[in-house]
Amino acid sequence: MLEVHVLASGSDGNCTVIQYDDEAIMVDAGLSYSRTHKLMEAEGIDESAITALLVTHEHADHVGGAGPIARKLDIPIYCNPATFGSFNHGKSEYVMTQTLQRFGVGEFSVLPLPTLHDAADPNAYNITVGGKNILIATDTGAFTFPLRQALADADFAIVEANYDQKMLRDGPYPESLKRRIESDHGHMCNVISAKEIKDTASNENRKIFLGHLSKHNNTPDIARETVARITGIKRYKLDCLEFMGDTRTVDV
Repeated sequence: MLEVHVLASGSDGNCTVIQYDDEAIMVDAGLSYSRTHKLMEAEGIDESAITALLVTHEHADHVGGAGPIARKLDIPIYCNPATFGSFNHGKSEYVMTQTLQRFGVGEFSVLPLPTLHDAADPNAYNITVGGKNILIATDTGAFTFPLRQALADADFAIVEANYDQKMLRDGPYPESLKRRIESDHGHMCNVISAKEIKDTASNENRKIFLGHLSKHNNTPDIARETVARITGIKRYKLDCLEFMGDTRTVDV
């Protein structure tokens, strides 16, 4: 059994648990322990099965609960040194990783991939387990070559679709923030995400989950409609979280 539990994905917090049989790993911990515990309980996740916390980068919506969760679950934090040195993790156990150097966590084989974002050394994660490839790739202004290759090989991929271009440009954000979001080291819009998905469509059974949707500059309907129109993927096959507190479990 291989399941991906998307517990949160957006500027309010990010957290995903990947479970293979009786072993699991967590990617990012942007919510408090109490909130994360409730969401895991609702999804039927056994906390004792989680053996590691992988961190993509140091922004608060990805590490806000990292220290407390790591200590509460008695698990190490895995990330590169630049990321670990850029957030407050308290007295948490640490395992150093390096971008583009594969490492193992039990049955999981993990390859940190470079992303383009305004952070110290941001990573996506390509996770192989049970003969399947899972990609978690959010918080990047563009896709690097290793990300494209991983997306092409993925059986399940969480791909950033952060904003709708018109909503962002017509919205209330100051111009400096709009430029940051639209830059190559900001976030990916629905159109660019769709093009990356379309250009890597070699696996007809690949499942796509749209992640990190902005609550101010995007909507689930617009994201799915845009990606479906450009990629040709049926809209009902494109999933995303619908609202704050929504969760999803996907069988891979």
